[in-house]
Order: sequence, then structure tokens, then C-alpha cells
Amino acid sequence: MDHREMRETLRQMLAVLQAERQALAGLDVDAIMGAAVDKQKLCGRLDTGEEHEIDEECRGMLDAARRLNEVNRQVRNLIAANVQARLDALMGSPKLYRAGPAYAYAGARA
Repeated sequence: MDHREMRETLRQMLAVLQAERQALAGLDVDAIMGAAVDKQKLCGRLDTGEEHEIDEECRGMLDAARRLNEVNRQVRNLIAANVQARLDALMGSPKLYRAGPAYAYAGARA
């Protein structure tokens, strides 16, 4: 992959990451899944196995893509935690890591 192709692929990746961010904000599951497929394809295109020097423009786009992907990952995790909390509230489930009285008693006897 030459520098021109890499720049174009990185531009497409940035556009997909922006679209994913909008899909996450709108909780658009179809668009989120579409973005995941597109990201996978673009990663495959970038992963050519060829070693070559990356110019400053590509390095800047790679850094921007890395930051956008991290923000999107954090948003996905927040959404998942929110859904889990709501499901737990509906089910009346106890917190997984809260020690109950039996554990407190066992600890006191040791």
C-alpha cells in the first residue's frame, strides 16, 4: 500500500469512526453494526503486512483515529453499564461484588 492509498483508507476510517459516534449517540443499532463491519474491512486493508515509513499526515490521521476509537469504546462501555444497571434494577438482582452477611460472618471467624 502506498502513501496515497493509506491516506485515503485513513480518511475513510475517520469518517466511519465519526459515523459510529453519531450512531452511538442515537442508539442506532443498525448503524453501529454497519460501522463495526466497515472498520473491520478498513483494518484489513491497512494490515497489508508491508513495512514502510509513515509520513506525518498519515501519523496524524492514525493518532486521530486512535483517539476517536477510544472515545467510541468508552461510550459503548457506558451504554452497556447503563443497560446492565437498568436490567439489574428490573430484576431486583443483588450487586455481584457486595459481600452479604454470611461472608462477613465467615471473615469474622477466621
